[in-house]
Amino acid sequence: MSYVAPIFIGIAYVLLMCLVREPHRRRLNALMVAGAGAAYLSGGGLGGWEFAFTALSTYVAYRGLDSWTFVGIGWLPHTAWDVVHHLKGHPIIPFAHSSSLGCAICDPVIAVWCLGGGRTPAEWIRTARTAPGVR
Repeated sequence: MSYVAPIFIGIAYVLLMCLVREPHRRRLNALMVAGAGAAYLSGGGLGGWEFAFTALSTYVAYRGLDSWTFVGIGWLPHTAWDVVHHLKGHPIIPFAHSSSLGCAICDPVIAVWCLGGGRTPAEWIRTARTAPGVR
């Protein structure tokens, strides 16, 4: 498995999400966190822990409806959960053995973007231009 492809998948996710206007972008990403939290429910191989993790993800996603910080935080436990599944559970895609590892590499890319406020490239540039000390 390539370790680079999941990074590009995370970047592609971010760029596609930048096409969605605010506040819908944040809310859609909160829903994505909730969906990611339930991804292993039907066969992750960790029993009742799958339900506990889904409950945690649902709470964080709910808080993320109004907060980019919570959306970003939501991707971090999912990253850890992907690592647990890669080592002890079943992969997120049953026929792709290293899919959970790929997800664990992709998710932090998304988390960093969310923790930065889920801004579009144009918004980043605009912010950089108006920062103190920038010409």
